[in-house]
Amino acid sequence: MQVVLAFLIGGLFAIAIYLMLRRTVARVIIGLALLTNATNLLIFTVGGLTRAAPPLIPEGQDRPTTPIADSMPQSLILTAIVIGFGVLAFMMVLAFRTTQVVVEDDTDRMQATDALVPVEMTDLAEPYDEEEESHPHDPVPTPRAQGAT
Repeated sequence: MQVVLAFLIGGLFAIAIYLMLRRTVARVIIGLALLTNATNLLIFTVGGLTRAAPPLIPEGQDRPTTPIADSMPQSLILTAIVIGFGVLAFMMVLAFRTTQVVVEDDTDRMQATDALVPVEMTDLAEPYDEEEESHPHDPVPTPRAQGAT
């Protein structure tokens, strides 16, 4: 079973690296997702593939009597899943916003993105006036006289 998982993990790493070296942002995101899954499988396999009891110590003893499962790889994988999901969500939002502004999915054509604003999205380039935008319909409060309650 470990040999099959080793080939599967190696294949997933190879596909992930291949996709991350492509020019389109969508393939980079898919490659990143495959890379996190391959890493989780690697941690799971390194932890050992044995069917063992949960790590519970019977009452009155100072160590378990039967082989127990190692809980450290399980906690590492759980943490890696959460972090991987957060990074993947950030990459998807970043890719969406980049293609919205640059109107391009090819990373070689995305040059000087700070200066590029499409014609149909010129409202993004307008300056923001905090005084005007914060409360446009609220009356300006007048200061009270001292001593008046």
